[in-house]
Amino acid sequence: MLTEICSMTHPAQIPAPLSLLAPGAADDAPPPVLLAYQQRWLEDSAQLKVMEKSRRTGMTWAEAADNVLIAASEGGSNVFYISANHDMAREYIEAVAMWAKAFSYVASQIGEGIFDDGKDPTSGQQRLIKTYEVSFPATGRRIVALSSRPNNLRGKQGVIVIDEAAFAPDLAALLKAALAMLLWGDKVRIISTHDGADNPFNELIQDIRAGKRGPPTQANVHRVTFDEAVEAGLYKRVCLRKGLTYTPEAEKAWADGARKLYGDGAAEELDVIPSNSGSRYLSLELISQRMTAPWPAAPTGPVIIRKRWGDGFAFLPEDVRTHAVAGWLAEFVTPHLRRLNPQRPHALGQDFARSGHLSVIAVGEEGADLIKRVRLVLELGNAPFSVQRQILWHIIDHLPRWRGAALDASGNGSEHAEAAAQRYGAMLVEGVKFTAQFYLANMPKLKAGLEDGTLDGIPRDEHLRDDLRSFALDKRGVPVLPEETMQSAGARAAAAEGGGKGQKRHGDFAIALLLLVYAFAREVGEIDFIPLPATASAWAEQPEERRRDGPGNEDDWHAFDLDRERI
Repeated sequence: MLTEICSMTHPAQIPAPLSLLAPGAADDAPPPVLLAYQQRWLEDSAQLKVMEKSRRTGMTWAEAADNVLIAASEGGSNVFYISANHDMAREYIEAVAMWAKAFSYVASQIGEGIFDDGKDPTSGQQRLIKTYEVSFPATGRRIVALSSRPNNLRGKQGVIVIDEAAFAPDLAALLKAALAMLLWGDKVRIISTHDGADNPFNELIQDIRAGKRGPPTQANVHRVTFDEAVEAGLYKRVCLRKGLTYTPEAEKAWADGARKLYGDGAAEELDVIPSNSGSRYLSLELISQRMTAPWPAAPTGPVIIRKRWGDGFAFLPEDVRTHAVAGWLAEFVTPHLRRLNPQRPHALGQDFARSGHLSVIAVGEEGADLIKRVRLVLELGNAPFSVQRQILWHIIDHLPRWRGAALDASGNGSEHAEAAAQRYGAMLVEGVKFTAQFYLANMPKLKAGLEDGTLDGIPRDEHLRDDLRSFALDKRGVPVLPEETMQSAGARAAAAEGGGKGQKRHGDFAIALLLLVYAFAREVGEIDFIPLPATASAWAEQPEERRRDGPGNEDDWHAFDLDRERI
């Protein structure tokens, strides 16, 4: 039957529902029902097929033909079509009904139903998706079109079709569920225009082309640009359907008009060239350029330290917690602090979280070449408030030529940032609340640093990379870290995987790095920190060498003692 469809050319061979001609249109040499690129798509039997396409090339219509053949044939499968919205699902199922009639298969009328998608992970409410369905009594198979993206596909078997996949809010998770069906011999078809070079859709394409998903007989990519579709007869098809007279001049004018319509987006929408970052603020390529091998793979490379505490640790006696953390710091953190260059200025940025996500501390060094390099990254999971203070104090106390710190002061971080400012002074520690104005003023500096190489040395790590990819332009064009529900698919996939078992991420390192850049840019001095005694009377108990910070300071200490005596 597939061969017959592809070879249909004359109106007498084309069933009425497939008529390409407008009423009264000339019927000289009508084209095949399916254009060449549509035929190639249907003829490919790979388990995993991906179509990267231009807009309005008729691929959904062609896919519906193949799906009818699958569901209506003996030994066939159910088909689940996943769309972005109600209109797409309805348009697809109408094409299915049309093809079923054209092939003379006995099929049901279009029915409506409900797909139980389980509980919504955000709201916890039961999620029900409206469906459209056509069934084939002879085989017992059905084609189901979902009017929204499901959160899970568990228990479903058959062919999965994901249309306009690049625009799915959580494509990475959807792909993970769909591709699991390949293990049972089912098939997956993914059709979409592009939405950025670092979208999971484009990443899947690159994996397939690199052979990472198997040979072409197992996983294959098809591609059709707008110009290729026009060359294959797309405009002639438009003329036949609308009763227009075809001329090369009219075809050129029509194609030129389409390009003007899409403007700057034509490269992605028509020429199938993914934009460098879509709505992402930092491209994958840019981030990768500034990454370097971490310690211990590189003896002088930046260090990543990850630590997660159990739920019961927060309720141990305070002295037990303090000594346990001190021991951990001495064993795992202090040796790396001692590796820092004592001749170079250092700064610190911290994204704060108590348990939902990670607290991340990023320490950087400014070299003699004025390049800021990341030297140390600490990821703390489920760390009690007191533990985070103890760790931050320890790090700051050991930073050579400390320039200052910028700390996340939003939510739970406000008390943490305030305590640090009280201990070290508001000139050296600034609590930051993330407003549109802050992002507008500082995100361009971070991006410029990555572009011109004045920000470098990011540890080469997939979790840190994906955190940085989380930055996106909002509707106002402001580069921000989106709310979790608004994150891109790739970033949400990274969040789901996390930096450790059961630990979610939300661009945590990205915020820490932004705050590190901001800390370096602040107009403050630098110090080799000496903690002050808790009380004024404790000054007298300080050893002589501790009371002096070099020659000439004796008068300062003496003046302080005189003031203390007056009090």
